[in-house]
Amino acid sequence: MRTDVFDGTLRLTNDGKLELFFLGTGSAFVKKNYQNNLLVIKGDTSLLIDCGTRCPEAFVKYNSSVANVKTLLITHSHADHIGGVEEIALTHRYMLRNRADIVITDIYKKKLWNESLKGGLAYGERHETPYNKHTEDKFLTFDDYFNQITPTLLSINPRPIFQVQLGTLDVKMFATMHQPEQAESWKDSAWSTGVLLDDRVLFTGDTRFDPDLLNWITGTFEIETIFHDCQPFPGGVHANLAQLETLSPDIKKKMYICHYGDNFTNDKIDGMGFAGLAQPGIYYCYD
Repeated sequence: MRTDVFDGTLRLTNDGKLELFFLGTGSAFVKKNYQNNLLVIKGDTSLLIDCGTRCPEAFVKYNSSVANVKTLLITHSHADHIGGVEEIALTHRYMLRNRADIVITDIYKKKLWNESLKGGLAYGERHETPYNKHTEDKFLTFDDYFNQITPTLLSINPRPIFQVQLGTLDVKMFATMHQPEQAESWKDSAWSTGVLLDDRVLFTGDTRFDPDLLNWITGTFEIETIFHDCQPFPGGVHANLAQLETLSPDIKKKMYICHYGDNFTNDKIDGMGFAGLAQPGIYYCYD
């Protein structure tokens, strides 16, 4: 893996090699950094993984716009991961007159719409007929804003893993253990997923410390790089630094820390064996 610095134009296509570009690498409440939202580019395919409250602003910083987002994948429903999705939906419907693609299962599609997006998106228009005049059916739905790309369930063991092919980009999604804090495993956790790209790059998304997940994926796939969610303090619904430090040297040397606060710097992880901190505004390139 090599890195390229942003050169003034955010590229959404390339020569066919896998590239990752972090629009931000910060936690939910960052003010200086942007949130941990990731753009994946390969050939003519670009995929935005999560679009938080500050993601549209981050696109402007990099001389682009969420209007350029053609395909979206949401890992879970916290605001730093979905807060900008409404802007994408409205921009595409009313400015571009089209629909963005979204990689989403049927179960999460229902949850995302009913529990998060419906209040801001459903009621701007009515499709009223004599037959639905007094029903909810007259309002807009998820499918008025997005084209659903439904991933295939590959396996339920040792945990659910879904797969979709976007051009030449292979995307796998797997269940993570994020919230609530009291959940004992991914089985009793709310919906959240991590992402595996081309079977070589692991983006955990938000997760508590879950060594079973890391051992399973690194033991099954030839993982070159891990971008792992982290917080500096114990408790809550994220893996913390002291926990990640206990991982094997072979795993840590591939691991970049992301989802960190404004005041979290490289010196916080010096000597721990990690690859470093994931950096916004950098292309991570895989030949």
